[in-house]
Amino acid sequence: GFFRVGGALLRGPVLVTASAARGWGGVGDAAALVALAAEADVILFGAGAALTALPVELIRAVEAAGMGLEPMATPPACRSYNVLLAEGRRVALAALPV
Repeated sequence: GFFRVGGALLRGPVLVTASAARGWGGVGDAAALVALAAEADVILFGAGAALTALPVELIRAVEAAGMGLEPMATPPACRSYNVLLAEGRRVALAALPV
């Protein structure tokens, strides 16, 4: 039910970018994802323990803001985020706890 990012403990859903890690309202909070458009080209979406379908409204909102949305289970989403960030990619992580 928590994430450890840069030594900080965050409970519940999180948004992580190269510049910050913070709590997030979860699947119903598309506005927070859309606000990442200036920082990210793609958002890796950690859907929890297993991949689940995302609401169409969420996908449309993110794509309309010019970003891609890649859903996967949370553990691989976190690993992929770290790899892409290390490569210098403009990536964000939106993750639900496992």
